[in-house]
Amino acid sequence: MSLTPFLVVLFGAAVLCLLFASGHGARAHRHWRERRRVAATFRLLWCLVFLGFALLGSVAGIVLLGYRRLAAEAEVARIEAHALAAQRYAVDIRTPDGESRRIEIGGDDWQLDARVIKWTPRAVVLGAPPLYRIERIGGRYRDIAQERSTMRSVVALDDSALPDLWTLKRRFPQWLPWIDADYGSAAYLPLVDGGRYVVTLAAAGGLVARPADEATARRIAETVTP
Repeated sequence: MSLTPFLVVLFGAAVLCLLFASGHGARAHRHWRERRRVAATFRLLWCLVFLGFALLGSVAGIVLLGYRRLAAEAEVARIEAHALAAQRYAVDIRTPDGESRRIEIGGDDWQLDARVIKWTPRAVVLGAPPLYRIERIGGRYRDIAQERSTMRSVVALDDSALPDLWTLKRRFPQWLPWIDADYGSAAYLPLVDGGRYVVTLAAAGGLVARPADEATARRIAETVTP
């Protein structure tokens, strides 16, 4: 269930409490200038009460918004595979920014690797999303003996020579205290002819691979079923 309607009500109530607090504060100021000390104190107390409710509602909304982000997933890539020969596939990989590449890999499965930056819980609550950088895609064989004896096909998807946040965190960890972890994450699924897949990044920091349609899910099930 989405938290959005509840968050709207929560932040709306906080704003309303802030308006009430402002009204009582203005009246307290007026009563104080009129030397009506008791009335001014009464209004000031109500002002503080509504300010407290406004602060409580705002903090609760921010915390809930952070937890919603922790449960969200962002799309990283869409992959489509076409069989060329036995255990040989042409793979199209498209990213949300519009980039697209076609590569050839060998194996029974495709595997996508990425570098991931995961923030501390405090940073996530404040809105910092996990960061990622797709590193490479390759093929893998299910048979261990074949995996050992066959040359693996791996294609780099990130050819930038510039240092990035992941590298800086490893070299100078004391400079970036809000980064909770920096590590690699991988996801893989069986290769099937005409298969379509979607890879997402969970806000907790891990890659997740799924079939993009029912046809692909059925072909995968037929492939992995003995």
